[in-house]
Amino acid sequence: MSLDARSLYLILVFAAAFAAVQAATGLLTTARVKHQVNQRLKLAERTGGLQDLVIELRKRRGLTGSGDLKSKLAWLSHLVTRSGLSYAPRTWGLGVAGLFLAGACLGATRGWLGAAVLAPLLGLGLPLAVLKFAAARRARALGQQLPQGLEIIVRSLEAGHPVPTAIALVGREMADPIGSEFGMASDEIAYGATLEEAIGRMSQRCQHPDVDLFAATIRLQERAGGNLTGLLKLNAATVRERHRMRLKIKAASSEGRMSALILTAAPFIAAGAVILLAPDFYGEVIDEPFVRNGLIGMGLWMAMGNLVMRKMIDMRI
Repeated sequence: MSLDARSLYLILVFAAAFAAVQAATGLLTTARVKHQVNQRLKLAERTGGLQDLVIELRKRRGLTGSGDLKSKLAWLSHLVTRSGLSYAPRTWGLGVAGLFLAGACLGATRGWLGAAVLAPLLGLGLPLAVLKFAAARRARALGQQLPQGLEIIVRSLEAGHPVPTAIALVGREMADPIGSEFGMASDEIAYGATLEEAIGRMSQRCQHPDVDLFAATIRLQERAGGNLTGLLKLNAATVRERHRMRLKIKAASSEGRMSALILTAAPFIAAGAVILLAPDFYGEVIDEPFVRNGLIGMGLWMAMGNLVMRKMIDMRI
């Protein structure tokens, strides 16, 4: 079968466009990974010395200069530290104030009650949701990267390098978030902290069960001795098995999670369709106390059902 000139031209155009998209995607991915790997190195170039670098890294994670969590609102400090976002109090405060103002202006169209509800919902609810989302995404990345980081440490130790050098190698070679965490631990060791203290602070920053297991392994080896290479190999295998088990649980509970999503979204989709297609359908009865109380009761019942379904599918390892 022969191709005419027009068909051949279209095929060549498609091939060129496809190759251009693939090249652009590859360049962007490589640049992104390189940018993540070099974040701590770029900060080191702008700081005067190791002490300034350690303090600046701690402050950017929402910690005090000594590496401890802030005492006020401990749960918020834990959330900010786990999120991995660069902590900028002034910028964050201006953003929260702007969201409060926007919520108050939008809610004022419905009266003072709407402003009182929408302002804290946007000003506090949205930033907390962003922090929780960032913390969950970072925790997933930590669980996926930690076995590879442990294997790098094992290979470095087998090559004859000391433990601080092996930890510093992970901080240089791996992308965020595991690269920045091990890099901070390496800087703290160089700054004067012991290996147990540096890994313990990393565990406190991450608050991840796999990182806690790694910290427990280091504590065990520091206090009781033993073959650290063998312990880390076992640690890496355990972390991989736990990650595999989490994926199995996620697959097994996918039906329940999808059912919860559909059952929760269906009433809101139906209500939105009715409001758009027939705005006067509930216009005569929407102000009746019985209807309003019924809607509130159904909302509470739906929230209770979601909590029950969440408990059913939330399996921790």
